[in-house]
Amino acid sequence: MKFKKIREIMLLLLVMTIAFPSLHAKASTNSPAEFAKVYEGTPYKFGGNTPETGFDCSGFIVYVYNHFNISLPRTSEGQFNYGVPVDASDLQPGDLLFFRDTYKPGISHAGIYLGNNEFISAENETRGVAKAKLFSHPYWEPRFAGAKRMIGSASAPAEPSLPKITFEDISPDHLAFNAILKLSGNGIINGFPNNQFKPEETITRGQAAAMLNRVLKLNPTNEVNFKDVDKKHQFAAHIAAMNEADILRGYEDGRFGLEDKLTRTQLAVIIDRAFNLQKKVDDRVYISSLYVDIPSTYWAIDSINALKQLDKTGVFQTPSYEFTKIVTRAEFAAAVYSAIDAN
Repeated sequence: MKFKKIREIMLLLLVMTIAFPSLHAKASTNSPAEFAKVYEGTPYKFGGNTPETGFDCSGFIVYVYNHFNISLPRTSEGQFNYGVPVDASDLQPGDLLFFRDTYKPGISHAGIYLGNNEFISAENETRGVAKAKLFSHPYWEPRFAGAKRMIGSASAPAEPSLPKITFEDISPDHLAFNAILKLSGNGIINGFPNNQFKPEETITRGQAAAMLNRVLKLNPTNEVNFKDVDKKHQFAAHIAAMNEADILRGYEDGRFGLEDKLTRTQLAVIIDRAFNLQKKVDDRVYISSLYVDIPSTYWAIDSINALKQLDKTGVFQTPSYEFTKIVTRAEFAAAVYSAIDAN
């Protein structure tokens, strides 16, 4: 009799496993990406944050990461302030993907990367929690704003405390936000005291040389040799390297123009020289990507056009280029970030 009772219980457990596979899946998942896939098909609900009520995009992410003892802000804009920026070429399952200008301007949607160019998110009332392609997708790719890594690896949660990488004077809605976070996190462009970035401050030629060479890491064969640059100047080696590489050269009068402000034309040209932008553009969209204020005979038109085509931030997606305008720190960050991405 006792054996019969045990057999009945075991049979019941087997039936439940077959009838309710999602319960077994939820118990066995050990990574955010795998855990997230369990909820594919869950209905969409604006403001929803549980499987019972339905999910919106940020609520879905909060629910998934809470399972791994990682607390995140409730909105996609807030989530974008957390974690470590990740290049599109280095995505791992579990990374968060962010999109801008979906139902509102700025960061407005987020999903979880699954691998193989696929992510999952709470999309809309029609599709609910659904998978989609990231790159090559006509809707998602143009709106992709960046990725963040919230855990130590794709398969094992790390410590729940996350670095908040941001500056007080620049918000997630700023077009250059992700570029600034990435470059500052890598020590390429630094902030100021009191957690300030000063995005609208200008860039000097000396600063530009230093920041470019922090990416390129070129070593000069000779000491700097310009009238206005002391050999002990903090940027001396960077300036010498950029001059020798014909990326940012000095003037005919023997000066480098250490404190001269960088113009937008100069920006396009030196970024093109440093990263070979013209070799990466699509000639088929050349005409459609031209600026209305750049004459077809302008000496830097190809460099300017290449920068616009390869821009990943939206900073340079304007009708006019204003080629004589002085470059800001945010614009410089956007250009370097886009050039790195293109390479």
